[in-house]
Amino acid sequence: MEKTIDESIQGSATMLNTNLAAEKFSNGKKLYLESYGCQMNFSDSEIVASILTDKGFSTTRNAEEADVILMNTCSIRENAEQRVRNKLSQYNKRKKQNPSLVIGVLGCMAERLKDSLLEQEKLVDLVAGPDSYRDLPNLIEEVESGQKAVNVLLSREETYADISPVRLGSGGVTAFISIMRGCDNMCSFCVVPFTRGRERSRDPKSIVQEASDLFDQGYREVTLLGQNVDSYKWNITKKGEIINPDEPVVTFANLMEKVALVNPDLRIRFSTSHPKDMIDDVLHVMAKYENICDYIHLPVQSGNTEVLKKMNRGYTREWYMNRIDAIKRIIPEAAISTDIITGFCGETDEQHKDTLTLMSEVGYDFAYMFFYSERPKTLAERKFEDDIPEATKKQRLYEVQELQAELSLASNKKAVGKTYKVLIEGISKRSDEEVYGRNSQNVTTIFAKDDYKPGDYVNVKITDYTSATLRGIAVKA
Repeated sequence: MEKTIDESIQGSATMLNTNLAAEKFSNGKKLYLESYGCQMNFSDSEIVASILTDKGFSTTRNAEEADVILMNTCSIRENAEQRVRNKLSQYNKRKKQNPSLVIGVLGCMAERLKDSLLEQEKLVDLVAGPDSYRDLPNLIEEVESGQKAVNVLLSREETYADISPVRLGSGGVTAFISIMRGCDNMCSFCVVPFTRGRERSRDPKSIVQEASDLFDQGYREVTLLGQNVDSYKWNITKKGEIINPDEPVVTFANLMEKVALVNPDLRIRFSTSHPKDMIDDVLHVMAKYENICDYIHLPVQSGNTEVLKKMNRGYTREWYMNRIDAIKRIIPEAAISTDIITGFCGETDEQHKDTLTLMSEVGYDFAYMFFYSERPKTLAERKFEDDIPEATKKQRLYEVQELQAELSLASNKKAVGKTYKVLIEGISKRSDEEVYGRNSQNVTTIFAKDDYKPGDYVNVKITDYTSATLRGIAVKA
């Protein structure tokens, strides 16, 4: 997934752990989960927690008291992998005092580096790929019997559709719903197709039911997740053949409408869209329903067509701008964010400038920005030379970041005086007297707590801003 919070890959670790209020039974063992990277990893951690909770584990926020430590990892950049290795080294120091401690790695890094982590570096006891989480109870038992355990088999069918995720760290207001797994796009810089397998969509009925259950539990916002949500399709093959004539074909636009109809008080977000696959049908559904948020993350990666071709993105600068124009025409209030990579193989100064001009032309509200990090076994690693000096990559990244800071500030300035419907997610970190939430455009908004609580919708008139947040006052109905 390109973004995360898709939100391309954020590169920072977030602990997703909580004590469960109730368990079917307890085996007396405690699980500590730590997730890195994209929203899909966070969603997968919730699936893992559900599978192991059903086997009697309870989760803990404290790694020191855990019997099993599982790290859900990201391979999108080298520094993300290095942070995981550093953390694993720390946990292995604990293992010397507590030999029964089970340490495992899940996710993309597990898929890519299984042999190194298990045999060469000896950092873990257990390795499980993204399609192997049902096997975790067996893998843990293998480790406890004195064996190393590994399962990184990829599946063409696994979607975990029947598993009700344990919601971790969301405050009971927002939740992720995975609608598909895998990726068929072979972007030359990306490892995801190799670590998560081929694309497959989840039964829409199970998605709608999960959204309905979440609303009944008090959740008021769901994010529909996929590596490329625009390619979601149910009951139709890649060749366009109907699978079951008695059932309707469901596209992403159809699915989003079905989820929006669960309840008008359930907000809908999604991540991530792909420019080559986003069609106007999706935009029209967004415009039709007030509870589908006016926010689209549309990764561009580069503003130059030749670089995009080398990245194997499947679109040109002109096509991308066509999609931007469609968004602005059909959803005039929509906020748009993106992903940008600087210093890709062979990128010239002029090609870099094309990215800067595209950013200004679009006027992004937010962006996830990185310099290129070559990943082993990708098409780019095999076909192109990583020939841009790191200093140049970083300088270009700095220029992109500086421009985006100006664009974000200008975007938020335009919000002053406007009133937005904000969903409260929690208490502000800076003051117990303030709450925070996001508006439809995905901008964090802070205002006085009063008698409001998480899960409430509040109309907020904006009075002040920074490049990252809005401040305002609640407007009584």
